[in-house]
Amino acid sequence: MATTAQDVRTIALSLPDSTEKPAWGMATFRVGGKIFAALADDDASVGVKCPKEERAGLIAAEPEKFFVREGHDDSYAWLRVRLAAVRDGAELRTILTDSWRQAAPKRLAAAHPELGANRGGDADTG
Repeated sequence: MATTAQDVRTIALSLPDSTEKPAWGMATFRVGGKIFAALADDDASVGVKCPKEERAGLIAAEPEKFFVREGHDDSYAWLRVRLAAVRDGAELRTILTDSWRQAAPKRLAAAHPELGANRGGDADTG
């Protein structure tokens, strides 16, 4: 069964303190006010946080799944994922959880060790 935009929404909103907010004509998902995922306006892909130094390796390993929009994503720690290439809900959950951890305030991420090791997270502001 193909992964859908509704799967993204369901998983993203299941993560602690996550909210959905429209921006630029698309659904974005946030934690601590920071975007960790954004559905493309055609619902065919989702953008997620990804350290710039990891993007090239991911794209080279699975170019049918991962990509960046040239000229748009170059300056951001952001990667796009084609939903049709995501194997299943477990893989989508892993991708979204990793992105959530990068955006979540450190205190919030630390309060949820079941979501894996924090890759740094943003400074806790409260």
